[in-house]
Amino acid sequence: MLDKLVTETRNKHTMDLDQMSIQDILQIMNKEDERVTRAIEKEIGSIEKAVHMVIQSFQNNGRLIYVGAGTSGRLGILDAVECVPTFGSPSEMVHGLIAGGMKAVSNAVEGAEDNPDFGKKDLENIDLNKNDTVIGLAASGRTPYVVGALQYANEKKAGTVGISCNTNAEISKCSQIAVELETGSEVLTGSTRLKAGTAQKMVLNMISTTAMVGIGKVYQNLMVDLKPTNHKLEERSKRIIMEATNVDYETASSYFEKANHHVKEAIVMILLQCSHEEAAEKLRGVNGFVRKALSK
Repeated sequence: MLDKLVTETRNKHTMDLDQMSIQDILQIMNKEDERVTRAIEKEIGSIEKAVHMVIQSFQNNGRLIYVGAGTSGRLGILDAVECVPTFGSPSEMVHGLIAGGMKAVSNAVEGAEDNPDFGKKDLENIDLNKNDTVIGLAASGRTPYVVGALQYANEKKAGTVGISCNTNAEISKCSQIAVELETGSEVLTGSTRLKAGTAQKMVLNMISTTAMVGIGKVYQNLMVDLKPTNHKLEERSKRIIMEATNVDYETASSYFEKANHHVKEAIVMILLQCSHEEAAEKLRGVNGFVRKALSK
């Protein structure tokens, strides 16, 4: 079965990888990575459908749930945890599941990905419901853990998306939306943390970021819902206020404090010259969209 997967075949351009100079290896890796963006471009239509599905889940108080094994699972967890500081989203809003549990993030858990029941069980444990969207990630497109999770998600009438790096993937057959990224054979045979991993990471960036834009987490191209949990992010928050309103640092800092460290509210306060309470009320009335609050 594996020998039929493009991601497992040998790359004809790197048959002498062990004899290449360091510069030659780096150059061929860079050249091979050019295939990633082309593969993604071909799947923009399917990725767009996935984003619409995720936005609908968010609007119905549902979640985006990534499911994967190995590198794919780690990439899902990475995207999920980064949504919290970037978009101020609740930690449960974007969730990452990996075969073998969180200990598999740093250490391989033997056999965890080979049982489809484990994928089902992990979704049961977080009370999957019809408002959620489950995105199954598998470079091979056939990981049993992911297949089991997607099949269970379909039974629960949740949204399902399969992201693989082979065509006619098994996970595509059990997903409402299939994203098949043809990245080809790896520089190091079978090492799908390379092009396949890069492609998956880029697509997850696209899906989560665009979905967050779609629910009002962004104003212009500014991350106005970030959580300022440390000094660096507090300073970034003030710079965002400055960029959005053209005020100086002192003014941005003052409004940042008046808005109880809520960037959106500070921006609306400045641009509409209103109180914190009025700004918060305006934002609540338009589901958090700053641009709509400003024109209301």
